[in-house]
Amino acid sequence: MVYQQEAIVKCLRSVPEVVSRKKQDEPSRGTLARVLGLMDLSLLGVGSTLGVGVYVLAGAVAKTDAGPAVTLSFMVAAFASALAGICYAEFAARVPKAGSAYVYSYVTVGELAAFVIGWNLILEYVIGTASVAKAFSNYLDVMMDYRMNRTLSKLLPMPYDFLAPYPDFLSLGIVLVLTGLLAYGVKESAWMNNLFTALNLLTVVIVIVAGLFNIDVGNWKIQKDQIPKDKNGGEGGFMPFGVSGVMAGAAKCFFGFVGFDCVATTGEEAKNPQRHIPLAIVISLLVIFLSYFGISTVITMMVPYYLQNEDAPLVVAFRQVGYDTVGTIVSFGAVFALCTSLLGSMFPMPRMLYSMAGDGLLFSSFAKVHPKTKTPLISTLVAGIISGVMSAVFKLDQLIDMMSIGTLLAYTIVSLCVLLLRYRDPKPALYEPKTIIKEKPTFGQSLGLVVNYNRLSTPDKGTTLIAEVSTLTFCVLTFITTLWLVIFENTMSTDSWSIYVFYLLLSLTCLPVIVISLQPQHVPNLFFKVPLIPFLPCMSIFINVYLMMKLDVHTWIRFSIWIVLGGMIYIFYSISHSVEGKRLKGSKEERNITMR
Repeated sequence: MVYQQEAIVKCLRSVPEVVSRKKQDEPSRGTLARVLGLMDLSLLGVGSTLGVGVYVLAGAVAKTDAGPAVTLSFMVAAFASALAGICYAEFAARVPKAGSAYVYSYVTVGELAAFVIGWNLILEYVIGTASVAKAFSNYLDVMMDYRMNRTLSKLLPMPYDFLAPYPDFLSLGIVLVLTGLLAYGVKESAWMNNLFTALNLLTVVIVIVAGLFNIDVGNWKIQKDQIPKDKNGGEGGFMPFGVSGVMAGAAKCFFGFVGFDCVATTGEEAKNPQRHIPLAIVISLLVIFLSYFGISTVITMMVPYYLQNEDAPLVVAFRQVGYDTVGTIVSFGAVFALCTSLLGSMFPMPRMLYSMAGDGLLFSSFAKVHPKTKTPLISTLVAGIISGVMSAVFKLDQLIDMMSIGTLLAYTIVSLCVLLLRYRDPKPALYEPKTIIKEKPTFGQSLGLVVNYNRLSTPDKGTTLIAEVSTLTFCVLTFITTLWLVIFENTMSTDSWSIYVFYLLLSLTCLPVIVISLQPQHVPNLFFKVPLIPFLPCMSIFINVYLMMKLDVHTWIRFSIWIVLGGMIYIFYSISHSVEGKRLKGSKEERNITMR
């Protein structure tokens, strides 16, 4: 009994060490083919992000949330995405490896946080692939006058609420074909992605240019008494649903920018990852914003916001102004957009499995690279099959509900990692001798340490601790503040008590940011570095957490189930098979032998 208690105590003491162990900055395994240049990476980011949303999102958000101010919604969403993007860009320069946010968090925060992020991103990529394939199938079915729906619903009905009404073999086939393309080779799939993305961008340019000949500035100035009684037009004008509507629209528009982070998973396949990946992220975000902004401006000037069609706004808008040919071009452009979006969402998924398996956190077969194709073949095939089956048996709305939370959490962790790395002691002592306990510092001395009174220029153990505690405090206060804002944002007014509480919470949230800014930084010699540290990463964390708080309870429940499943894998497989854990265990045994 005594031995069992000692074993339990020993196990509990080792938990913090296990979950916080960090990946060493070792060279890449070098088994993937380095064939992707700056143009390939930029088009990969654009293609994976600028999907069918560019043809649907602007009209849908304008009609239900923001009105003509959907242009502002896209600006807010672009700003939030840019904050995350520049943090990704710095880490891509720091850690040019496959794995994206998973590797970044493994290097800086620790193994448990890395596993959670990696497990989250797998969910995001799987559901993203399945949802795009389902949308692709639905779009083609609409073009065929719903023949597939009618035939399969009659022959193979699935009368269950949590499943699709019929097995969608078309979406399954689409995923399997593209899975085969990705498994065949990165260069070939990149060439196909470049072609489809170029056609997609050409369609966007045609839409914007053709729309400029049919704009009416008066559609941004419609008065409330001019809105039909049977339409929900709000208060009219440019911002008919107020600032709240703009922010609600931004929350939806934000997910139109999801996907650029797939560029960061190509660290072992880019020709010059430390330079090209940061540039590709910036270029892709800029192209995506200009496309969304141009489309939303044109469509809201062509047709009043309350008359927008939610399913195919561009096609309907051009048909209303007599441009049927442009409407047909838009239909084909949407097909190219779906192809590029599907390739972009499928591309990073096997790379994530490959990276985690290589570190021993997932099954080792996922880390095998085919000697001829130089691709993670088993990871690609397994990911494709799972995504294809999900797209065949689930409804589209069930698939897209889970996409947002994983992405936002990944963006938050990356921004957090930037803060932790910049203020961390670059040369911490590995083994510190026992020191004599000194007297407890006075309040004045403690305050001097917090505000860096001695104006230290290089981080040490003390400043690192202050920065980490301040960062943790900021995260906790951000959670409380954003939760309060989401609960009371619709009832806040200039004279309500809730807004004064919000101002107080916001002021408290800013205090740890000020403390962090006073601490010395370790500025690395990199091609790209995040400017305005710590303010930009902190702003990114705040916006991402706020958008996460806007998600419904059911999304959080499904997310929790997925996390519990991942936790079981981590406890019963990852801890014992972790490469980093084995390395640390070997170092301890070697040190013990030396001490003897």
